[in-house]
Formats: sequence, C-alpha cells, structure tokens
Amino acid sequence: MGMRRAGGCCATAGDGSSQKPRDPTAPHGKQFSWVSPETLHSNSQFAGAHCSCRVVERTKQSYKCAMLRFFVHAIIVLGLTALTQIGGIAWLVAIFFRHRAIAFIVFYAALTVASILVAPTFGRVPLNCFDTGKLQVQSWMYCALNRHYVAPDIADILVDTAQEMDKRFPGAVTVVLDANFPFLDGFPLLPHLSHDDGDKVDLAFFYQSSSGYLPAATRSPIGYFAFEQGPSDCSKHRPTLRWDFGLLQPLWRDYALDLPRNSAVLEILSGDERVGKIFVEPHLVQTLNAAHPKIRFQGCRAARHDDHIHFQLK
Repeated sequence: MGMRRAGGCCATAGDGSSQKPRDPTAPHGKQFSWVSPETLHSNSQFAGAHCSCRVVERTKQSYKCAMLRFFVHAIIVLGLTALTQIGGIAWLVAIFFRHRAIAFIVFYAALTVASILVAPTFGRVPLNCFDTGKLQVQSWMYCALNRHYVAPDIADILVDTAQEMDKRFPGAVTVVLDANFPFLDGFPLLPHLSHDDGDKVDLAFFYQSSSGYLPAATRSPIGYFAFEQGPSDCSKHRPTLRWDFGLLQPLWRDYALDLPRNSAVLEILSGDERVGKIFVEPHLVQTLNAAHPKIRFQGCRAARHDDHIHFQLK
C-alpha cells in the first residue's frame, strides 16, 4: 500500500485522509495519497499520546523497582544491625560499590577491628576468641557477629570461674555463649530480653558421654536450644520467647549433663560477691541440688534456661 511522507508523518491510502484522484502518469502500483493538515495534526497528537503513555509506564516501572530495592536494602540493614550491631553500617557503605559483597566483607572486617579498639571507651572488652585453654568462646560465630563483649568485671569473673573449675576438675573447660554487643547500653542482643549493657553473659552446660567428661562439648552446634526436659508451670498459649523447638531435639548430640561439674560452676558463681543473679530452670536447680538465693527462675516470657546458664552483675 502506498504512503505519502509529510513533515515526518505518514498516512496510508484508505486512512480517511482526503485524497486526490490517481495520477495516471504515476508508475504502476504506486498510488500516493495526499494528507490533509487536519489529519497530520490528528496523527501527531496520537503519536504524542502513545509516546507519553510509554514514558508513564516506564516511569511507573522504574518507581516500583526503586521502591523494591529500597525495601530489600532496608531489610538487609535492619537484619544485619539486629544480628551484629555494625553490619548494617557496612552494608550501607557497600551499596555504593560495584562488587557489593566484597566491599561489605572488607568494611565489616574493618569495623570489627575498630570495635575491638573502641569498645573499652564504652566500658566493654572482647573475650579472647582464639583461646583454647580453660575459658573458651563456644564458636567463632559469636566473635564474627560481635556478640562476645562484656564488662571488665564479667571478664574477671569468667577467668576466675574457669580457673576454679580447672582446679576442682583438672581439664575442665568453661564455655561462653552469647555475651553483649560492643556499644550502647540498651541496644538489644536478640533474641535475648537482656544482654544489652555488658553486664550479662551465658555459659554452656558441662556434658559427658558414656566414656566420661567431654571438654568444651555442646549438644547443639551453637550451644543453645538443646533442652534438658523437665516439668514447667509456664503456659504455652501466651506470647513468649519460651520456644521448645520440639522437631530439633532428636537432631542434637546424645550427651548427658555432667552433674558434678554443673553443680560446681553454679556453686562458684553463687559464692562470687560480684554476681547478682543466675538464671537456671527450676527443675535443673533441683536436679543439681544447687538452690541459692541468687539462682532464680527467669520467668515465662523469657527464653528457656535448661540449655545454658545465665549470670549477671549486681
């Protein structure tokens, strides 16, 4: 079908535009149509409207993509901040780099080293993550996540307790779990309800197998959630952090509590004047014959304490 080009626009024959009769001198099969000014104006408006619609659609898509990216980054920042305290800052900086993952690792490592140097100004010191002696942090994970900071008095209590345990039971290893973040009192160490001021720390239980005591062993990979089952008066129908993780329990190592060592560590902590409170489940206090005014039930809203020992300063 023939077309006539006028001012950059085209109209085909039969498009409703005004036409002149066919020029008999025109080559065979070539029929051109004349486009009236009104048709040109109408076609231009249509083309402009079509282009505008495409621009609007693209703008909407770009806006949606930008909002999605914003929410994804916000979730990552919040998650890293809740998990490590400093990870959100490292991610915010890494966003501006092409190789984002590498940049994040570099900046996170730099902030971790800086935290070790700055934390003492906030009244906290890091526990030794590489110690393989009487006092050990359960996993490198706690150090990598910056959850191994304590007040100096807590650090002294841990060292003294580990030494006394080794004195009573040669070869005993006192294992530290979650402690605190390096900065800011009141900043929560999730999922704990406390651990927000440097004055709290968790210890793993001492375990044994059929062959005897197992130094530095824990039933679960992170030292938590391998519960020693016993009676409880807490309701399961209220909002609570008292998780049971029933499906996980058969997966953990089949170790038994080392009763003499666990009784001894509770006795040592209870007798320390610097210690204010110790949290252990009541049924374990009875099993270990460790009753003391400092040893208390943490309440039904808090996490269970029949997988670890919690203590804090006065």
